[in-house]
Amino acid sequence: MKIADLRRFVAVAEELHFPRAAERLGIPLASLYTSIDKLEAEIGHPLFTKSPTKLTAVGAALLPEAEAQIAAAPPPVEKSAVKTGGKAKASKGKGRAPIVKGQPKPYKKRQGR
Repeated sequence: MKIADLRRFVAVAEELHFPRAAERLGIPLASLYTSIDKLEAEIGHPLFTKSPTKLTAVGAALLPEAEAQIAAAPPPVEKSAVKTGGKAKASKGKGRAPIVKGQPKPYKKRQGR
């Protein structure tokens, strides 16, 4: 069992509401559902009843064990904020040759007098 999945399970068990737990964790709701589904598949039993959200007997038995494993694990690493913006990317079209001062442009004919 992954510690991240156990953290998500404990958050849902405390909130008993998937959207609030996802908001508290700062993750998308679909990612939370996927984590809980993986945990249920690994254990082989459902952990929550769907409507209304409640812990099943297996989920209630797993909760103290999950909290103990989370307490024993090192704290999660904080992700650094990603800077927005960045380098402009070159276009993929046909580009012009670089213009050199004092020389005619390669794509134009010289005008005669």
